[in-house]
This record gives sequence, C-alpha cells and structure tokens, in this order.
Amino acid sequence: MKWSEKAWQSIEPIYQKTLDLPFIQELINGTLDRQKFLFYLEQDSLYLADYGKVLTGIATKLNDPAHIRAFIDFAGETMTVENALHESFFTEFGVTGKSEPSASCLLYTSFLLRHLADAPVEVMAAAVLPCFWIYKEVGDYIIANQTKKENPYRAWIDTYGGEEYEQSVQKAISICDELADACTDEQQKAMTEAFITCSKLEWMFWDSAYNLEQWKI
Repeated sequence: MKWSEKAWQSIEPIYQKTLDLPFIQELINGTLDRQKFLFYLEQDSLYLADYGKVLTGIATKLNDPAHIRAFIDFAGETMTVENALHESFFTEFGVTGKSEPSASCLLYTSFLLRHLADAPVEVMAAAVLPCFWIYKEVGDYIIANQTKKENPYRAWIDTYGGEEYEQSVQKAISICDELADACTDEQQKAMTEAFITCSKLEWMFWDSAYNLEQWKI
C-alpha cells in the first residue's frame, strides 16, 4: 500500500467530520450566510499568502528537477487562481480593506512556517498535502450533492471540482509517495503525523469561519 493510501485512511474520521460541518452543508445547499463565507475568504487570502511562501520554500529543498518545477507551479497556480476567485467575490460583495488573521488561521500558517524552517522536506510535503487533497475531495462531494437551484457560491465550488485542479492534486500525492518510498518507517511516520495535524487544521479553519472566530482578548 502506498504511503498516501495509508495516510488517507488515518484521516478518514477527520474527513467525515469535515463533510458534516455546517459550513460545508450550507455551502452545498446555497444557504450559507454571506458574512460567514466572506470571513472564510478573507482568512483564506491571509492563509494563502503564507501557503505560497511555503510551497516555494519546499521547492528550494527538493532535489528532483521535476519535483522542484511542480512545487513552483503549485505556488504560482495557487496564488493566481485562488486570489482571482477571492477578488471576484470581494468585488461582487463590496468588501474592502484587510482583516487580521483569526487564531485558527494563525495557528495553521505558523505550523507550516515552523516546519518549513526545521522539518525534513518529505515532512513538509506531507504537511501541505491536506490543503490540496481535502479541498479536492470536499469539492467533489459538494458538486455531487449541491442544490439544483441557483447557488451563489457555485464559482468557488467549480474551482475545486475542476479537472485542472485534480491534476495538481494527483501530482502532489504522487510526489509525496515518491519521497516516502525513499524514507525509513520512522520518517514515514513523521510524514503521516504532519498530514494528520494539517487535516485537523483544515477542519478548524472551516469551523472557525462558520463561527466568525474572534480573539477572546
């Protein structure tokens, strides 16, 4: 069994809980409160600014030219496609100005940046994989179950359910498997632990958006 297959099995309960989140269920039927969706987009913009840096940083630590090019492309695609999508919604809904990162957003980006500084490259690749993979799976789930009526969030949904995005996800999974093949069992365990932690952080990110998370003090 490939590392990725075992890793996904380890987060299956987390993934199922993600699908059950009110944010996801209301996104499916188009009833998600606009303020909650915009809160999510604002936080996602902040997250992606650091995520792009992490993807580029991983590229500098890889040895295989094909892997290096893939992560550079990931960084460019992520920032170009998602930021354009965010801006279209911000313009449509009249959002101006920049927000501060929520506690969950800051926790997630801090985890990734800390690992970029001191973790082995295979662990870093595993840490960024949930953002690719879970989004793709959630996107497919939403497309398969979404309301037949007009959904104001269809543009966001289509972005994560498209063929081009699927190709990027499969490439990221493949790279992680290749890196894992050259690792010891202990190194693979570290990869899986990072994958699990970031899968939990994905859950927290959506949950925090639904609850319009604010700092307590």
